[in-house]
Amino acid sequence: MNRTIFKIGLLPSVFFCFNGLYAQNTDSTKASKIDEIVVTAYGVKKEKKALGYSFQDVKGQTLVEAKETNVTNALVGKVAGLQVIKAGFGPGSSSKINLRGFNSFKGDNQPLIVVDGVPLSNSTGAKPKQQDGVFNNDFWNPDLDMGNGLSDLNAEDIESISVLKGGAASALYGSRGGNGVILITTKSGKKKGGVGISYSTSLGFETIFMKPKMQHSFTQGSNGLPNPANSDNTTSWGPAFTESMQRYDNLDNFFKTGVNSQHNLSFQGNLGEGTSLYTSAAYLNDNSQIPNSKYERFNFTAKMNSTFGANKRWTTEMKVQYISTKANNRPSGGQGDGNYYPAILLMPQNINIRDYREGQTQNEVTSRWITPNGINPYWSAYNSLNADKKDRFLLNGYLKYQFNDWLSGDVRLGTDFYALNADARVWTGSSRKNSYATSEEKFYENNYIASLTAKKDNLFGKWGGSFSIYGQMMETRTKAMYFTTQNLIVPNAFNVKNTSDNAAAANTEIDLWKKINSVFAAAEINYDGYWFVNATTRTDWSSTLSIENRSYIYNSISSSLVLTDMLNKLNGFSSNMLSFAKLRAAYAVTGNSLEPYELYNNYALSTDPNGHITLSRKKILYNANLQAEKLKTFEVGTDLKFFNRISLDVSYFHNSATGQLIDLPMNPLSGYEKAKISSGGLNNSGFEFVLNTDVFKNENFTWNVNANFSKLKSVVDEINGDVLNYPLGGFDNVTFFSAVGKPYGAIYGTKFLRVEDPNSPYFGKLIVGQNGLPQGTSDQHFLGDQTPRALFGFTNSFVYKNFGLSFLIDGRIGGKFFSATQFALQRAGLAEDTAPGGKRDNFVVDAVVQQNGGGYTSNTKEITQQDYWAAVTTGNLGITEQNIYDATNIRLRNVQVSYNFPKSIFQKLALQSAKVSFTANNVWMIYSKAKGIDPESVFAINSNAVGFENMAFPTTRSYLFSITLGF
Repeated sequence: MNRTIFKIGLLPSVFFCFNGLYAQNTDSTKASKIDEIVVTAYGVKKEKKALGYSFQDVKGQTLVEAKETNVTNALVGKVAGLQVIKAGFGPGSSSKINLRGFNSFKGDNQPLIVVDGVPLSNSTGAKPKQQDGVFNNDFWNPDLDMGNGLSDLNAEDIESISVLKGGAASALYGSRGGNGVILITTKSGKKKGGVGISYSTSLGFETIFMKPKMQHSFTQGSNGLPNPANSDNTTSWGPAFTESMQRYDNLDNFFKTGVNSQHNLSFQGNLGEGTSLYTSAAYLNDNSQIPNSKYERFNFTAKMNSTFGANKRWTTEMKVQYISTKANNRPSGGQGDGNYYPAILLMPQNINIRDYREGQTQNEVTSRWITPNGINPYWSAYNSLNADKKDRFLLNGYLKYQFNDWLSGDVRLGTDFYALNADARVWTGSSRKNSYATSEEKFYENNYIASLTAKKDNLFGKWGGSFSIYGQMMETRTKAMYFTTQNLIVPNAFNVKNTSDNAAAANTEIDLWKKINSVFAAAEINYDGYWFVNATTRTDWSSTLSIENRSYIYNSISSSLVLTDMLNKLNGFSSNMLSFAKLRAAYAVTGNSLEPYELYNNYALSTDPNGHITLSRKKILYNANLQAEKLKTFEVGTDLKFFNRISLDVSYFHNSATGQLIDLPMNPLSGYEKAKISSGGLNNSGFEFVLNTDVFKNENFTWNVNANFSKLKSVVDEINGDVLNYPLGGFDNVTFFSAVGKPYGAIYGTKFLRVEDPNSPYFGKLIVGQNGLPQGTSDQHFLGDQTPRALFGFTNSFVYKNFGLSFLIDGRIGGKFFSATQFALQRAGLAEDTAPGGKRDNFVVDAVVQQNGGGYTSNTKEITQQDYWAAVTTGNLGITEQNIYDATNIRLRNVQVSYNFPKSIFQKLALQSAKVSFTANNVWMIYSKAKGIDPESVFAINSNAVGFENMAFPTTRSYLFSITLGF
């Protein structure tokens, strides 16, 4: 898509570019039975058969029918090699996309999102509150997840989504397209029956999808006895439930049934000859299952297309998208006081949490809880508050002039701009400090493109060709102010001036500014409409690199050979069975540049305890000689179609990322904690299969199957010299690494102490202490990795007359994750494993005891379940090995039932069409080994350590009823 962005309030210079000759043999549209036209990079429309790389698209109606609040989640299971990674923190929380594995140690690894030629910021999770862009993913009190940018879009406005996965597909986007590109095309005005007005509404209900597996046999207490009065102990190691005692499901008691409503009103039609208009207004209201948590979104879109002038030589397109989002009381993550979910989950089941609701839902009340120093979750939900509002504009304009039948010129301008205001308030009444935080953030990204295009058919006999030159100017900037204080003078007077300690107040200003100027070109030759060769080259100049290294080049080449067309034209071959066959291959180089201000060492302003201004040096040693990362991609594949109804796409890909821009840990005695270097290598390879077929089709009944499967292998080749591990994230004794020789996201932690001597008759046995309790290693060991081995999606769609039914089964195979939630349940005596078979009999661990002389004897020491799990959960996260879980899961993701009313009943009405439907999401977890923890729940989604789960709120199941009317 051609994309250009104009700057709000800033005066840009104009950067012109030229788009040269594009020609294609006219026979190519006749020889093949598959002449589908698709939108590729910069809005260029091509026949799908001419593409030398893997290409998948998703129709907008598919996204609408999924009825997901966040349109990102509607892509799950629909595209081979596409993984959606989700945060588990309520309405408006983030989801991010990964294509064909992680390619960068430090980058966000997301594809570039482009909406009608305008790049859209898809930042996820918490906001960076330091000038170096570091996120607060603290284990105890992380920053709030503010949602991802793509979640702002209204699915009803989307015509289609094109996914460019290979380097050759996205090479024209340069460093920003290194992880792939997702092209979103919004609807244009198309004349329909009636006046062109459509209205749809839906009402949904949200409940808990999965709960951790817990024991339901024992009450609050310790060592089988109830707690004494006024005890601070809330663990569930007490006596067994008796018949007269009642058990309470405190998750169901606290969380309510969420209600989701959506309304969408749109108009599309012709305003006159050559002019069409699409406009829509939509409102989403998500009253979450989490008490006092709410998310609202308003979308307005207006898009006009027009052709005018002599011989219709002028073409214009103008679009305005305005999005307003409001969130109240986003839930916090972590295991600190900011997250009240642990208090609910770990509450003994002989106590009803609803007994503690009364009087806690007003401000300035005292928290009343089981223990004197505890914090009531109801108090937190109504007294630890946050709110944010974002106003966002996506604007673009396009003007094209057709000079003659082969020469045209066009200009596209566009911007993505938003302003975000947020605050957080903790009222008096608990052990938490009476605190206040407020922030203001503004972001824009502007792009400018102009082009000149020549197009001519039949250049030289059967040879056709094209040549295009582009130029682009991109500028992006984030400015933000953050203020936080926990020392309010006047209680509950939330104002930045109401602080007793100005020096202790956190007052941070962020200004991240980046520009990239680019020139790039694309060329194509084709022979007789069945052989196509495409090549691209791009040079970027990035403001974040030194003058000597600012320019870097990306190239690609791809080829497509349509065998069926070739054989038909050479000897008249045709086959009813093999109706289409194509071979394709592609090679490309893409990459990534530095983030702003990672080139030169400088000093930061701060304030000492006496209020004096100080200068402090950053803890990262920068290197002005760094160059851009490189990602080399190779892909081969085939597209086949049988009987004109069964299509099969098969791809093999290999990605090699080198020169990783990373912060390598240093000895702090050097004066720095890390050094910015360019080093390291990473390889991803795999296969992808996409199948689409009409199993049965006649006048009244159609059965369609759409399936995709991808297999991935990831290996880290190098970090830097003798350095074998690069940290990605984690906490305490649980760390995620890029580790040499291991897949991306290797999980290291402590494991159970075992006999390691393969010659010992006790080889592999646990080694317990003299007390009979298990022990953990003192150092970290490799325990698995977070990378899935395969992803798949399987959609069945049935249409019988006016009735429709479809369902999606998708899954992930392989990879592991660490669950801090299970760790907490084990420590509290609530995990199912702490009461095997509903009992807590003493037992002897099947293990050995190491003797002073070095030998081993069988363990005979009898222990209690409480003592065993106390040993396993010692420290912040216990023995890591215990809570590493297989992330493999298969679920019935989505079920849809619909009915289209016959058009005959509307003959005398203004109503042209009517449809009712029912949708259910997260219907059934068919297979999982994670003991009730949803493997999709990620703690720090803006980190690359996506195999870490830490007290995530329960994921949800939703049921939605919808009506769509056309006038």
